[in-house]
Amino acid sequence: MTVSVDPAAGHLEPEATATAPGAPIIQGRSLGQIAWRRLRRDKVAMAGGTFIAFLVVVSIIGPYFVQDPTVYHSSLIDPTFSRPIGPWGGISLAHPFGVEPITGRDMLARIVDGAPYSLLIGFLSTMLAVVIGVFFGIIAGYFGGWTDSVIARAMDVFLAFPLLVFAIALVGVIPNSAFGMSGNQLRVALLVFVIGFFAWPYMGRIIRGQVLSLREREFVDAARSIGARGPYILFRELLPNLVGPILVYATLLIPTNILFEAALDYLGVGLIPPTPSWGQMLSSAVSNGFYYIDPMFMIIPGLAIFITVMAFNLFGDGLRDAFDPRTR
Repeated sequence: MTVSVDPAAGHLEPEATATAPGAPIIQGRSLGQIAWRRLRRDKVAMAGGTFIAFLVVVSIIGPYFVQDPTVYHSSLIDPTFSRPIGPWGGISLAHPFGVEPITGRDMLARIVDGAPYSLLIGFLSTMLAVVIGVFFGIIAGYFGGWTDSVIARAMDVFLAFPLLVFAIALVGVIPNSAFGMSGNQLRVALLVFVIGFFAWPYMGRIIRGQVLSLREREFVDAARSIGARGPYILFRELLPNLVGPILVYATLLIPTNILFEAALDYLGVGLIPPTPSWGQMLSSAVSNGFYYIDPMFMIIPGLAIFITVMAFNLFGDGLRDAFDPRTR
């Protein structure tokens, strides 16, 4: 649009300019749209995100399409050496991942049936850590002073806490039925609480650092000048500007929590057998010594953990680059 002078009226008038036919219309893009365009160009991150989506779908519908993971197939086990009949742990069309030594249970069924527990514990514990960490991180970064000092010291205490020892002791103290739950339902709730409640300082420190820089920005000063109170500024002004860092570091926290859940299963304080879990399968392969005669018994659950954690890390790295305008 141009501005022309009307000699008769003696004032300025806007005048529409003709655009070339077929010229593209320039539209503004939000931060989310820009981040998505950058993320789509990252093939490695998209491969990790695709595998995560595939794993979620398998966790939801997979248990309905595989064999019963608790059924024994003694006919597939060599009675002399108690190992699967056939090479590579008894891999065949009927059992694509082979079978377990001694029991003959289908490995694919146990991997698929254990995936929902690992993902559920990883996601729920991360959600708990994000909620607590974001809440205390925003308060510490915005108010500062003694509030920041108290919350920062609390973060140091939680980071120095012997979490593994506490988890083992807690599972040993809690009875088989408590808080209206029992069995694996209670174990999952305990694992989510232990992992999530003690992981929030990692998120809290990141959010605190972000808020320390955001609280000096112009939009926060403008909100204060019109009389906005602390809660409004925290959750209506600061929190929307923290969505990017929260998504990025939550994505990177999920694989850490999955690894910790597998470690607790490996130590015997996770899910209750015969419910399968990846860490428990590794523990069975190592404690019984069957990885000597059947390496696939240990390799398959190890690869499941490795590929899952790698996919989350690759996707988290790509998400971080997509939200960071300084990367190229």
